Amino acid sequence: METSLRRCGRSHCPPGAVPPECLLRQTRLQAVRATLLIPLVARAHGARCYPWLDCLDADAAHLLSCLQSDAETLLQDRLVVLNVLWRTHVLKAWGREFFARHPHAAGVNLGCGLSNHFQWFDNGHNRWLDADLPEVLALREQLLPGQGEHRHNAGIDLSGDGWWDALELDRWAAGAPLWLLCEGVLMYLPPERVRALLREFAQRAPPDSVLVLDAMSHRAIGQSRWSASVGPTGAEFRWGLQHGGELLQAHPRLRQAGMRSVSECYGAAGAAFEALCLPWTGAPLYAMHALRV
Repeated sequence: METSLRRCGRSHCPPGAVPPECLLRQTRLQAVRATLLIPLVARAHGARCYPWLDCLDADAAHLLSCLQSDAETLLQDRLVVLNVLWRTHVLKAWGREFFARHPHAAGVNLGCGLSNHFQWFDNGHNRWLDADLPEVLALREQLLPGQGEHRHNAGIDLSGDGWWDALELDRWAAGAPLWLLCEGVLMYLPPERVRALLREFAQRAPPDSVLVLDAMSHRAIGQSRWSASVGPTGAEFRWGLQHGGELLQAHPRLRQAGMRSVSECYGAAGAAFEALCLPWTGAPLYAMHALRV
């Protein structure tokens, strides 16, 4: 999948920054990396489909205009658009609750893509770290560069161990709790890597730190071809929950701080359908989880 960028005149596009057009040319995003466009499209234009779930993202539409991406094709996958908008409302609520309790704490977005969640959590006292693969980071630095002491970008590969030290999260925490977010990422990793990430968080995070993540049922593994937006990218779903308590089994320090299923978008009928399917799915088809240490 190729994505080109154009000069937009905004502050992140200063004169003379990279070749003449002031932007990267033909940045190539393959497989999982290409999925970063999906939440961007949903947050930029998804309110046309679900106006009551408008997340009021101040940057998404502008970033898409810079990328010159085909938003209409991705918007046709209404189920994924709904999932992204719904999970954004959930993570916004959980994040604001955390930073109300810990106003000087730091937040970390693992696998951030081109999202800017700090726009919803910035209270003037906290700090934020956006982390993703080096090739994604190069694109991000053109469009969403770090801002002084409050928002930073960093390159990281979550497919290996040591990401906590690579991001220097002990320094970021300074003994205080951290709020970590990992959305739209873990389902593309093999199960052993997901368990390793959860263990590293549990072993290293200060008490009361929270990790927010999304998860599908294990029944979705290998089924990305049925998704109109994920299928064409070549990315595959590799991990899903076998049962509701699986996340806590990764480490004894982990506690469930919250869980919400997308079935709530469908009211009583959605809850009834999920209960009916649970013996087969083992876990909600798609849900948000908050884990605390």
